[in-house]
Amino acid sequence: MSDKQTADWHVDPALAPAIEEVLPDLAEEILTAIAREVPEYARPLEGSFGRGIRVGVDEALRQFASLVRSPAGDRAEGRGVYLGLGRGEFRQGRSLDSLLAAYRVGARVAWRRTSEAAGRAGHDPELVYELADAIFAYIDELSAESAEGFAAAQREREGEREMRRSRLLTALLSGAGRTEIEGLGAAAGWPIPESSAAAACAPDDAAPLARRLGAPVLSGTFGDVGCLAIADPDAPGAGRLLATAAADLPLTIGPTVAPTAVADSWAEAERAHAARIAGMLPGPGLLRTGEHLAGLILAAEPALVERLARCRLEPLSGETDASRSRLTATLRTWLAEQGAIGSTAAILGVHPQTVRYRMARLRELFGPDLDDADARFELQLALRATRA
Repeated sequence: MSDKQTADWHVDPALAPAIEEVLPDLAEEILTAIAREVPEYARPLEGSFGRGIRVGVDEALRQFASLVRSPAGDRAEGRGVYLGLGRGEFRQGRSLDSLLAAYRVGARVAWRRTSEAAGRAGHDPELVYELADAIFAYIDELSAESAEGFAAAQREREGEREMRRSRLLTALLSGAGRTEIEGLGAAAGWPIPESSAAAACAPDDAAPLARRLGAPVLSGTFGDVGCLAIADPDAPGAGRLLATAAADLPLTIGPTVAPTAVADSWAEAERAHAARIAGMLPGPGLLRTGEHLAGLILAAEPALVERLARCRLEPLSGETDASRSRLTATLRTWLAEQGAIGSTAAILGVHPQTVRYRMARLRELFGPDLDDADARFELQLALRATRA
């Protein structure tokens, strides 16, 4: 916007004396009408509220008369007054409707009084109609400026709120103490819950997930990972809401903890999120770390796990690809079923005798390790790692 702004309407300067004639009493008449017709302003015009309304009316009348006399005058001169009135309405918790209604009341009173004065002065009716158009166009300009101020105050408040919530989220994820967390929570308008959990996601998914989950969620990014702090994640209905929200946006949620331990929940969620990206944990939807602790342990030391897998599964290296695949699937299922041939066969969809043949071959390859508890445990870890 340029420094100077001219009016978008025009009135013959010959009307200026008639307008100026009614100015001394017009402000009070407008204020009286506003108090009578706009319920939210039906109170004594005192304090900052009263000063704001009086200044707005006085400035509107002064500037309108000035622009009629000097059409090339600076329309932007009083802009700050009407931006400020809009801001004030928001900060006082009122809607913009009452202020705009007051503007309309003021325009109607001003039109009645100025048109009467113009008529008494003998001006042509066409000029008087032109005056009406100008008054209401001018009020539209003031209304737009106040709406702009109202919206700016809304954005500022939202920005302050988001900044405070971001500070609270950082404190929670960093392991801050109870006193600090409660202070930041009060400033952010986020009551500290009895329990919470941290969740990790893609950075661009944090805000959409937070919107789906609703008010008791803080969201942001921590490092290069999207993060959420979720209040009371085990409350009735919360599980269904989480699953629905994460249906198409993978979300990894850590254990439910006290607010002062959210950093621990975050550490677990972040590790599991990284494991999902690496393909070591299931990918789609909601993942609760408590249901995948073994996978998390394997993901924590991938180099050691890979070495264990190479060592423990080395006896299969001499098999053909097809044979290795069949024997690996059989060994994995047999170990999971604790050596039960029948259930192993049912899971694999083969005859029990087929399982016996394969197990005979596996015993040739692995020998007594299949009967050693420690060796069987390591084989299960190795097989789990290769499946991931």
